[in-house]
Amino acid sequence: MKIKAPYLVAEISANHCGKLDIAKKLIRTAKANNADAVKLQTYTPDTMTIKSKKKYFKIKSGLWRGYSLWDLYNKAHTPLSWHKELFDYAKKLGITIFSTPFDETAVDFLEKLNCPMYKIASFEMTDLPLIKKVAQTKKTMIISTGMSSLDEIDETFKVAKKNGAKEIILLYCVSNYPAKNKDFNLNNIQILKNKFNCKVGLSDHSLDNTIAISSIAAGAEIVEKHIGLDGQKNGLDIKFSLKGKKIKVFKKLISETYNSMGKNFFYRNPSEEKSKIFRRSIFAVKDIKVGEKFTKKNIRRIRPGYGLEPKLFDKILGKKSKNNINAGDPLKKKHIK
Repeated sequence: MKIKAPYLVAEISANHCGKLDIAKKLIRTAKANNADAVKLQTYTPDTMTIKSKKKYFKIKSGLWRGYSLWDLYNKAHTPLSWHKELFDYAKKLGITIFSTPFDETAVDFLEKLNCPMYKIASFEMTDLPLIKKVAQTKKTMIISTGMSSLDEIDETFKVAKKNGAKEIILLYCVSNYPAKNKDFNLNNIQILKNKFNCKVGLSDHSLDNTIAISSIAAGAEIVEKHIGLDGQKNGLDIKFSLKGKKIKVFKKLISETYNSMGKNFFYRNPSEEKSKIFRRSIFAVKDIKVGEKFTKKNIRRIRPGYGLEPKLFDKILGKKSKNNINAGDPLKKKHIK
């Protein structure tokens, strides 16, 4: 699937709050505010974990502290029964919709909906059987790399390639919810680009626009951001989500940043040419007669730029004038013997 940078993926995740109409409103909000795609998450609590009261399954810190994993995923999941309706709704609105499958059954389910591409969540990046299954669809794979070492990313990348993935996009991600700006090392974007020779983007869980804008300057071509509705207060992910019209502002900022980065070679816009006239150049600062030598007393390097370039100044000193030159006139090549 052709992805044109800068590409903004609006992640619905759990912000539908268990209501189909809110899920539709989120898709509509993404479209109205210039997101390029909207993304779902495809799982059931039983495909994510088991229902257990043992300590291993209790979340002990962070935004979702106190939940058991099963209860969290039960509250957060997007029901499979909604998917076709949401895919059809997005298609009707004219916005790309795709999903994150969390196990092989989700891939089979999404294939029946003709999901155009797939996102691998950071926590599933090391699940190589899932990577293999998604790669075999031969569709674009967006792989989030939160928590992962370069060796782990390399292994996942190779498995995806070996099993048929034609396009792999890596997302630099900090898997903290929310992520603090000090948690990021945006140099990782170029490191990933150089090592894997693929498109790289950002999965952004930070609380403002700074990281996303900086990531574009660092080479990111895709940004994924959780979204909510204008004024929305409830939602498991709402604390680190863009709301309503702020999505449009966010897209405008990353687009402007991307466009200002320009070309992959040294380039000057022709519009700058008119400013060259305000460079320094060599002027006569006293009247100079024919045959008179040029000295530091009768010529100077000053603005504007109508005369010879300043780099020629030392070579001209001591040479003689071919003409009478009035003070305040630019020195030209024709004036020098």
